[in-house]
Amino acid sequence: MYKLGIDLGGSKTEAILLDENLNIIQRKRVTTPRNDYFKILDTITSLSSELLANMKNYSIGLCSPGAISKKTGLIKNSNTQCLIGKSLKEDLEQKLGQKISMENDANCFAMAESTLGVAKGFDVVFGIIMGTGVGGGIVINGKIHQGRTNIAGEWGHHTLHQNGNNCYCGKKGCVETYISGPALEKRWKELTGKSQNMPEILQNIDNSKQWKDEFLENFGFGLANVIDILDPDVIVLGGGLSNIDFLYTEGKESVYQKVFSDLVDTPILQNKLGDSAGVFGAALL
Repeated sequence: MYKLGIDLGGSKTEAILLDENLNIIQRKRVTTPRNDYFKILDTITSLSSELLANMKNYSIGLCSPGAISKKTGLIKNSNTQCLIGKSLKEDLEQKLGQKISMENDANCFAMAESTLGVAKGFDVVFGIIMGTGVGGGIVINGKIHQGRTNIAGEWGHHTLHQNGNNCYCGKKGCVETYISGPALEKRWKELTGKSQNMPEILQNIDNSKQWKDEFLENFGFGLANVIDILDPDVIVLGGGLSNIDFLYTEGKESVYQKVFSDLVDTPILQNKLGDSAGVFGAALL
């Protein structure tokens, strides 16, 4: 059976068609019409029709920001806000005339890295995305662990600091409000007075020891809490911030210092599949 995977991202939508041996037959990327739900439906439908032309035996998987609420069946917790409250899965199934499998982007990332990427061979994989937001997915023995209410792995919204930074989710002190890209850029401006993006900040990191120390401390506590609860066999970092070299040295040491164990050797690895992890994960659903 052929496998079509679609990754609905904030800026790009990518589709990939794999054969039975997971070899790539076709792939294509287009711009996501981010603020128009109906154009998003049309974009996914068009991509699917193009890659599946003349195909008869195939499955379809979709990687989407946000998750399906088990209470309503509608999209929740999506940073592509036009999806929130929409029946994305059902609407696409109606347009495509076939059932589809659907998971959020972090779950697809974890699935791809555990099957085809750097976490291949590990039983319990925690895949995290650190970029515009902070998310996570759990794969156990080759299967996504969704949890009772579809929020397993959402470490970006556990409380790091009581009465801390305001979060869009309505709580205070969430991990995402400290170690996401926008949060780190905001803190840099507070400390240095300069509005700079992450690449610029990393080039000038010696200008604020406090910024780096705070980042490492928050990263350490955030992931140490995950290890204390889940104790995964491996942690894989994805998203734009996964390219920061010191997270795999000083960052890992900060995590290890805070874990509740006399032995801490959890591998913390950079992803192998890059920004294509989502589309591969979708195909594997």
